Amino acid sequence: MDVNGTVAEGFEPVRDAFARNFEALGDRGAAVTVYRDGHKVVDLWGGTKDVDGTAPWEHGTAQIVRSATKGVAAAVLLLLHQRGELDLDAPVGEVWPEYKAAGKERTLVRHLLAHRAGVPALDRPLTVAEAADPDLGAAAVAAQAPAWEPGSAHGYHAQTYSWLVAEVVRRVSGRSVGEWIAEEIAGPVGAKLWLGLPDREAARVGRVGKVEGPDAANGLRTRPKRAVSDAYADPDSLTRRAFGAISPAPDENDPVYRSAALAASNGIATADGLARFYASLIGAVDGGTRLFTPGTLELARAEQSAGPDRVLVVGTRFGLGYMLHGSASPLLSGTSFGHPGRGGALGFADPGSGIAFGYVTNGFRKSVTADPRAQALVRALRGVPAG
Repeated sequence: MDVNGTVAEGFEPVRDAFARNFEALGDRGAAVTVYRDGHKVVDLWGGTKDVDGTAPWEHGTAQIVRSATKGVAAAVLLLLHQRGELDLDAPVGEVWPEYKAAGKERTLVRHLLAHRAGVPALDRPLTVAEAADPDLGAAAVAAQAPAWEPGSAHGYHAQTYSWLVAEVVRRVSGRSVGEWIAEEIAGPVGAKLWLGLPDREAARVGRVGKVEGPDAANGLRTRPKRAVSDAYADPDSLTRRAFGAISPAPDENDPVYRSAALAASNGIATADGLARFYASLIGAVDGGTRLFTPGTLELARAEQSAGPDRVLVVGTRFGLGYMLHGSASPLLSGTSFGHPGRGGALGFADPGSGIAFGYVTNGFRKSVTADPRAQALVRALRGVPAG
C-alpha cells in the first residue's frame, strides 16, 4: 500500500499507524489530517476512492462521516449562543412552540445537545424521504412523547438529533442548518465539509460500504459484550429503535440522500475539512479564522452527561454536542472533545496540546464510538512529543 502525503518531523508514528490500518485492520481507502496550533502537521491518504473500486483516493477525496456530523452541527447552536441569538438554558418551546407537546415543555436547548431530551426514538420510524423533509422530521419529534423526563437522564439521540438541532437553527436564524454551516463555518474557515452535498462537489465523494475486521463488541468496551450485543439484537430495545428512527436504512451512496441535510448522520467531509473545523474551534487556523471564543470553548467541553447511556448501553460522557474523552470513546487526553461517526470516522480537538484531528474512510465497520483504525492513529499521536 502506497501512503501519500506528508508529515512534519516527529509525527512519523502517525504515518506508520496509518499504513498498518491498511495492512492489518482492513482499511480500503482513508485519509487522516492533523493540525497543531492551527498549522497542518499530518496530511495522509491512501487506498481507493470507492470501497469497492480501483480508482485511487486523491488529495481532496471526501466521504460521508455519519455521526461525526453531530459535532459540526453542534457548533451552529453554540455559535448562535455566542452571538446572543440563542439561550441554551431556555426551554426549546420558546423558539419552537410545537415542541411543548407530550410532556416536553421543560426541555431546555442544552438538553438537545447533551442527549438528555428523552426522544432518541420515534413511535413510527420515518422513511428516508420523510426524514429528508425538514418539516416532517420536526413534526415527528415535536409530537413524540419522551422516553424519560427530559433532563433527568441521557441516551444517545442517534438519528433524532438531526431534526432537534435543525429546527432550532431554522426557528432562530431563518436558515437551514446546512446553509448555516456553509455560510458561517465551512466558508470562513476554508473547510471542505458539507451538510447537503452540492452537485458541484459530487465527483470528489467516494462510495462507502461495509468491511470486515477485528471487532470488540461494536467498539464499545465498558460493559460485557453480551449486554451490548443483546441491545443491538433486540428489535424492541431503545438502542435498536434509536438507530432505526429512519427505516429502512438509507442508501448512503444515493445522490438524493447525500443532498439531504441530516445533522446527525449524513455530513460529508475530507479529513482536512474535519480537522480544520476542529482546529478553528480552539484557535486561529493558519493565522485566520477562530470560531469559538474561550468562553464558548469551555461551554462546549463542560460535562453535561456522564454515566449509563440508555441507548448505547455503556457509560458515556457528553459536553454540549460533543463526546468527551472516556473509556467508551477514547480521544487524545482529558481535554479532548469531538465526535466519532459510526463505523469509522472521527474528528476532535484537544485544547491542551493544540491538536485537531480528522479521519475519514470509505470502509464502515461495526464500531460505534471507538473504531480500531481511528484509535490506532490516536494512540500514535499520544506518542508525539509536545510542540
